[in-house]
Amino acid sequence: MSEVLEDGDIYFLYRPRLGERHVESLDEVQGLLVVLHPWHGRRRLRLLVAGRKRLPEIDEHDRFWAFVDAVVSRPEELYEALRRHLYGTKTRGERFQPPARPVAEGAYCIIRHDDHTHLAYQLELPRRPGPPQHELRIEPEASYIVTVKNPEAPSPPGVGLRGPGRAELPADLQERFHTRRFAPLDPPRFLDHRGVELVLIGTAHDASAELGIDLDAEVERAARNTIFEDLRIGRAERPAAPLLTGRWQ
Repeated sequence: MSEVLEDGDIYFLYRPRLGERHVESLDEVQGLLVVLHPWHGRRRLRLLVAGRKRLPEIDEHDRFWAFVDAVVSRPEELYEALRRHLYGTKTRGERFQPPARPVAEGAYCIIRHDDHTHLAYQLELPRRPGPPQHELRIEPEASYIVTVKNPEAPSPPGVGLRGPGRAELPADLQERFHTRRFAPLDPPRFLDHRGVELVLIGTAHDASAELGIDLDAEVERAARNTIFEDLRIGRAERPAAPLLTGRWQ
């Protein structure tokens, strides 16, 4: 049995590496960002950072780490996280990092399925995915088992957030773990807390068939505005080719 716990718009962006104005491959990418914008309830926007600058491989059932980097109530509050940055260095002077560039958008669902939860999505743009989507492993449609890490449990060496970056959850959410290290993403309110860590496991290309949901209908309900309008980010400094035509830029 499947039950949709949350649905909304999903946006994917990549951040070019420091000093890379023109991106031609994954080598020039610093990180992959995901924005979830729910349609119902409290209109929060959650900014997630993928741990390996791409999504898990579906066919290999890869297990990847991600975390919630920001939770805001208005698109303007994402400005700092998505804008360009200038850095001063002792040896190379001032260095420039371009703003995050949109690469895909669509609709998502968080689904309770038996005793676990899934994050599933289907893209609306680009109509024909190209090299950026393939290298970042952003499939036209995909489903991932998603679990939340207990912030009070230790992490393996070199993995996870440390110190002040770790999440502090309210008692009702912390109790969901009992003595476990991981719990399903149920309720999705876990995502409303900065520093929450997630594990994503690729499970299926055809999420609709796997979970018995109609992602086509979800995409039809998605906002008609593109990421530029919904997140209110400027087109002038962000190339639209990755999003609209599936080309690196």
